[in-house]
Amino acid sequence: MNLKGISRRSFLTLAAMSTATMALNWKNIEAFAAKMGPKKEYPTMIIGAGLGGLCCGAYLAREGVPVTIVEQHDIPGGYATAFDRAGGKYRFEVSLHGTSVRDNRIERILKNIGVFDKLEWVALPEVYRLKTPQIDISVPQRDPQAYIQLLSQHFPDEAQGIRQFVQAMIALHEEVEDFSNKKSFFKPLFPLQYRRMWKVRNQTLADLLNAHVKHPALQVVLAALWGYYGLPPSKLSGFYYANATGGYLKNGSYSIKTRSQSLSNAMANAIENAGGQIIYGTAADKINVSDGRVQSVILSNGLTLPARAVVSNASALTTFQQLLPPKTLPHDYLKKLQTYRPSISSFIVWLGLNQPLRGKINGFSSHISTAEKPEKNYEYCMAGAIDKGPFSVSIYDNLYEGYSTPGTTSVMLLFLCGYEPWRQFEADYRAGNKKAYYAEKRRWAAQLIQRAEKHLIPDLTSMIEVQEAATPLTNWRYTGNSEGAIYGFEQSMDNAFMNRIKNRTPIKGLYLASAWGNPGGGYGGVLRGGELTFQKMMQDWGRDSS
Repeated sequence: MNLKGISRRSFLTLAAMSTATMALNWKNIEAFAAKMGPKKEYPTMIIGAGLGGLCCGAYLAREGVPVTIVEQHDIPGGYATAFDRAGGKYRFEVSLHGTSVRDNRIERILKNIGVFDKLEWVALPEVYRLKTPQIDISVPQRDPQAYIQLLSQHFPDEAQGIRQFVQAMIALHEEVEDFSNKKSFFKPLFPLQYRRMWKVRNQTLADLLNAHVKHPALQVVLAALWGYYGLPPSKLSGFYYANATGGYLKNGSYSIKTRSQSLSNAMANAIENAGGQIIYGTAADKINVSDGRVQSVILSNGLTLPARAVVSNASALTTFQQLLPPKTLPHDYLKKLQTYRPSISSFIVWLGLNQPLRGKINGFSSHISTAEKPEKNYEYCMAGAIDKGPFSVSIYDNLYEGYSTPGTTSVMLLFLCGYEPWRQFEADYRAGNKKAYYAEKRRWAAQLIQRAEKHLIPDLTSMIEVQEAATPLTNWRYTGNSEGAIYGFEQSMDNAFMNRIKNRTPIKGLYLASAWGNPGGGYGGVLRGGELTFQKMMQDWGRDSS
């Protein structure tokens, strides 16, 4: 690559690139910490006990920084939680299907904060199962070569392109991991040292697919995980998809025994054991700012707590538009913020079945889709076409023996959906008038159950003992996420990878650590974001004190 061919704009982008994928340099952290002086002079408020806030809080508490987290719910975790029904007979997982947590940065993060070895990780029986009218495949764990061979059997004329595409995703992931092990790097040489990352920076997933394979049905299969990232190939960052999917294929996908709540609890305990505190059942009402710097946070219980720094694990839109005083943000920043969109949301049905299904239905997490292109399926999701769009069925008892109470099965049906179909119920929902809302929720649930019965679990309806459902409004209620978003801001090309919103904000002392920030959503994304924000805070404090 000839550096003379790189535009000035590209160099500016590179110079501003975050270190979201870089490892912690503990020597630098210790050097910054040494310059700070007494840690008690750095009280930090974290708004929200989701995984990003918990991760950042655990790192800060480890360094002796006084940390207080305020959480509106009565448990930690955000979407990484669980809930009971039928007197505890059924304990349902809220969100986790699988995450890549072996031999990568996420494992290192969780070990750094002292929780990895406190958890029991369970390898999924397969990365996922894909079922369409034309194909029914299970993607093997930690065996990319077997995946290549499997797809090549179905699309023999595209065997070379399949191999190239899969290998390109894995190579990109390996390059990101290599970069993440660097303590520092010389930014102008980045295009030469990390050619794959540089090449893909402006490419969509559709661009990557078109460069390797042509068969439309094969492109549908290779892009099957688009729902994990919330946008169809024509709109989705190719980097975000390829890096994450390459990690799944190489390192496998894992769940947590017994539920994701175990992860959230372990992180909360790490904070409290290190001297931090978490205030549950309490929201942040306002962030006080003076001379462009945060001063304190006013809580819903009327208390005002001083803060040298505030870390928002809440919706960035809520943080900037409701918690800050008016006209606090620079005009250009606010204008750019208004171009970003909340991600897609979800409609979920949890089912407690009165029969054991372990081993009777193939697959743990089955993605059931039409033969149509992802762009069309995305339209179905956004429009709330519950009778047409793709959905997934997770049979949690296929994870391991004893997941549910003996003689029962726990199932999750998931349909990604836009907020618009539910916006009509928003005002009444918030006012407590939910009759029409409940009727629509029952209609959607019945449709989804019928489709799962038709395509995967015969006689499903007759087995149901317990049924619960959640809409985008439910997501908003429990997490405060704007429009019930499940991935924060969309991973659109103007807000992904090198262009992603930064975790440092224009307000001195105010940071983001959530799916709304950098690098983005998903368990791995928010954990990396929490670590990144911790790095930025230590750097800022060390420099301010020098």
